[in-house]
Amino acid sequence: MYLLEATGIHKTYILPHKRVEVLKGASFSVGAGERIAIIGRSGAGKSTLLNVLGGLDRPDAGTVAIMGQPLYQLSQRRRTALRAANIGFVFQSYHLLPEMDVTENVMLPAMTGARNISRAQMRRRAQELLEWVGLADRMNHTPLELSGGEQQRVALARALVNEPALILADEPTGNLDRMTGGQIIEMLFGLSRTRELSVVMVTHATETADLCDRVFELQDGRLEEMRDA
Repeated sequence: MYLLEATGIHKTYILPHKRVEVLKGASFSVGAGERIAIIGRSGAGKSTLLNVLGGLDRPDAGTVAIMGQPLYQLSQRRRTALRAANIGFVFQSYHLLPEMDVTENVMLPAMTGARNISRAQMRRRAQELLEWVGLADRMNHTPLELSGGEQQRVALARALVNEPALILADEPTGNLDRMTGGQIIEMLFGLSRTRELSVVMVTHATETADLCDRVFELQDGRLEEMRDA
């Protein structure tokens, strides 16, 4: 059984003067511990695909299953719980809440109840992850007090707080310089190797795609495998 399996995904957006069919039957599967890159031109629908895979945006047709459970056949509450327990998200623009400090931002996914732990345990877990990403001295700072690279490290820690089986990353190094971006990828892929964490990453960086086990191109609404390691 695949960790994640998507079949025949269709997604169309209705705009004021036109109809844009973004996904036209995209199919995709992810095994445990796999590192997968998705490439494609800007506007091809890569971010839309990640949102559908992660249960954030319902497809018009097709199915998505997480560990054999059909994601969009579940109630909103059960879908949220399944997503929180099994999937971590890393976005290009960090999506940190400026009114919360760094530790509180990392704790947020744990507050969904996906893991039956106390608030004290959540905080301890968040602090351990912040130490792991090299931000032990930034735990009480707000996101606006951090550099872009530091904010993305916080976002990575937040994605890992519930110990998910899968990370969905949308251009996680897009706003970072080459060195900082390389450090983020090294941390993420190192964890993938040691803990059999699966990673699906949208990227324009060929050097990042080259590190992945499989590379897919999203073109004309469908996924085509470019390389199999």
